[in-house]
Amino acid sequence: MKLAIKIVIILIILTMALFVVRVLSGPEDDWFCVDGHWLKHGSPSGAMPTGGCGDGQVIKNFSECLTAGFPVMESYPRRCRDDQNNEFVEDIGNEFEKQDLIRIDNPRPNQTVTSPLAISGQARGHWFFEAVFPVKLLDKNRQVIATSSAQAQGEWMTEEFVPFKAAIEFNAAAGEQGFLVLGKDNPSDLPENADELLVPVIFGEPETMTVKVFFNNSQLDPEFSCNKVFPVDRKIIKTEALARKALEELLQGPTTEEQSQGFISSINDGVKIQSLKIENGIAKVDFDEQLEFQVGGSCRVAAISAQITETLKQFATVNQVIISIDGRTEDILQP
Repeated sequence: MKLAIKIVIILIILTMALFVVRVLSGPEDDWFCVDGHWLKHGSPSGAMPTGGCGDGQVIKNFSECLTAGFPVMESYPRRCRDDQNNEFVEDIGNEFEKQDLIRIDNPRPNQTVTSPLAISGQARGHWFFEAVFPVKLLDKNRQVIATSSAQAQGEWMTEEFVPFKAAIEFNAAAGEQGFLVLGKDNPSDLPENADELLVPVIFGEPETMTVKVFFNNSQLDPEFSCNKVFPVDRKIIKTEALARKALEELLQGPTTEEQSQGFISSINDGVKIQSLKIENGIAKVDFDEQLEFQVGGSCRVAAISAQITETLKQFATVNQVIISIDGRTEDILQP
């Protein structure tokens, strides 16, 4: 009898212990948050919670899914599926919607691009006007950071596809998303005639190159020999218009560090280049009237000419430099 009572008491204690453990441990069939993700335990009656859990990142788009390391299906457009079976499709702009009007070969959607960017493709003849159409590059906030024009590479007065090419130079933060916009030329400016192809791109680390600009220097030439100039190196973003970029760097004048080393410029602030053409070894550069504004004295005139000439003659394609102001060459930069 006593043994039976002991057995009953033990069973009661075990039952109570199991009940307490069950209450404290929560339901077996439920969703649990583990390392920022919802994990199914047993057969929960409800659907997976839609909100995030813990400190884990909630995947919201294709880029985040890709970065998180989830598998990507190499379809077009690409698709990524996270561990919650959510599928995210890569944004390729409106390429499919416009494929019967304009097609782009380079750059492709979501391609990493650097400056200068070469653009090529083909568009129906009515996408052009006078054989061109506008090109814009936008930053991630859809603000314009560069513009250019695409040029037809054949007869454009047709309903057929016509090859085009364009080039655009830009300065943008590496790793940021941007958008290339190829607009239908719309001389009427009527909204109903407007159209565009939108191509998402990623800005890459820009390629750089070095050019020289020439200044007078009070330390290297204390007696100031007027036409004696000295080079400093400037790092610039790679460009096809290298000579023009070198002149633009010259017109900015010496930096604070360069000034501390004795470099000085005899060129007025605010001077603008109106044109630059290099043919048969001769560089013809035309400036606005600011170049000669209140310029006096033969020494300063010689210094200005030397700075411009030597900056251009660093290039192998330039043997001679002709300077003009508003198209005039005869009566400019008079002492």
